[in-house]
Amino acid sequence: MRDVIVDCAVYRDGRRTDCPADLSGVLREARGAGDAFVWIGLHEPAEEEFGRVAEEFGLHPLAVEDALKAHQRPKLEVYEDSLFLVLKPVRYEERDGTVTTGELMVFVGEAFVVTVRHGTADPLGTVRDRLEQTPEVLRQGPTAVVYAVTDTVVDRYLEVAEDLRTDMEALETEVFSPDRGTSGRTARRIYAFKRRLLEFRRAAGPLVEPVNRLAGAGVPFVHAGSQPFFRDVGDHLARVEEQTDALDRLLSDVLAAHLAQMGVRQNDDMRKISAWAAMVAVPTMVAGVYGMNFSHMPELRQSWGYPVAVAVMVGTVFALYRFFRRRGWL
Repeated sequence: MRDVIVDCAVYRDGRRTDCPADLSGVLREARGAGDAFVWIGLHEPAEEEFGRVAEEFGLHPLAVEDALKAHQRPKLEVYEDSLFLVLKPVRYEERDGTVTTGELMVFVGEAFVVTVRHGTADPLGTVRDRLEQTPEVLRQGPTAVVYAVTDTVVDRYLEVAEDLRTDMEALETEVFSPDRGTSGRTARRIYAFKRRLLEFRRAAGPLVEPVNRLAGAGVPFVHAGSQPFFRDVGDHLARVEEQTDALDRLLSDVLAAHLAQMGVRQNDDMRKISAWAAMVAVPTMVAGVYGMNFSHMPELRQSWGYPVAVAVMVGTVFALYRFFRRRGWL
């Protein structure tokens, strides 16, 4: 069981004490103390392992099922004995510019917090360390943990949104570059960026409604004095939404500009091909006429027939070349 427990602690009056090896009775003792709560962090637990924690803390079976299966949208569920909050932390991979999402489930009840993490995006280590350095915050109980975790996840959204904006500027420069803007590589980069932005919006967008509920009144197991703090998280999340909307609109404009450039480039290519085809067609036609071996062609018996035919072909091609150059086709 200890293999899946990343960390376990009992916080009394904002101070940490480690959990005992046997979790049975630890919650009862924390509730009896009055100023204590238990915080257990799990990483991708198996059904049997998590079942023991769920039984000890009285977690709702539907929430337990969601925490085990993962692949949930951000949401907030209220059950009789606990809250169930789903978050999707994100991480920006600088090496290849991708956005990686994880899943973080938070169970909150009377004198306990249980966090279940899936994936590699992990904001909890820094959250726990930061909270343990501020005992006055931890004295607020499980609500302080919920706020700190949510605030950290949303702040990470802001950082990733800024990284995506930087990538967007580089992509925009490439699209409007005369040497690279019409390459197939640019088109692949645009669609890859659109997939990254969609993945990011799937993580951040659905979280608006749960944060607004936490910022409102009447949510059980959430301290009433914490509402201004959750409203601040909501403001940060609104900024994320505005930035992603702006990036999405700009990306659509960049894609439209790229497709327009591709169309112009193809039209230019077609005009060049048509111009060269026209210049080749004239000497081909003249040579074809003389290659039909008619018996009655007076110029065949003249000494000037051959040079005149060549001169007609060369002169016509030169005239067409000058014409197409003036029109900008070549």
